[in-house]
Amino acid sequence: MSFPAPHKLPWLLLISAFVIVADRVTKTVVASHVPLGEGTTVIPGFLRITHWLNEGAAFSLFADSASPNAVRWGLIAFSAVAAIAVVIALVRLGSRITFATVALALVLGGALGNLHDRVVYGSVVDFIEVHIFGYHWPDFNVADSSIVIGACLLLLDSLLPARSADPVITTETH
Repeated sequence: MSFPAPHKLPWLLLISAFVIVADRVTKTVVASHVPLGEGTTVIPGFLRITHWLNEGAAFSLFADSASPNAVRWGLIAFSAVAAIAVVIALVRLGSRITFATVALALVLGGALGNLHDRVVYGSVVDFIEVHIFGYHWPDFNVADSSIVIGACLLLLDSLLPARSADPVITTETH
């Protein structure tokens, strides 16, 4: 008799839920304590906590569009389709915890965090401002960070040698 490996999907969804909660809490704290358009220096010349509203995509792409409502709904549709695709992938791969499944859980949490903001508020709160060697990185948030970390883990997973299939527990009777 063979039994499939234990299902890890609930743990992976818990990672996504943690990202969503962390994203909501941090955005709420920033929105209530930092005036819009202002910021506080955390590490001089490197890190500031700011309060910006991003109506565009990543790095404020399309934020100055002549059709902001079309951009908003296009981003909502794209995010929803991407989240559904990630959920399907997690259901299919959710019997194991791997770089790929953790990456997908991070991407899902980040996508849903920003999707929530776009649907409810029409924009996304960005608040992490980083300067590296004089370069000002576009402001971002916890959801964005989660998506980027997930993408990096997916890239790392694609570069690693392939692993064997899921282990199967076998019990033999004589």
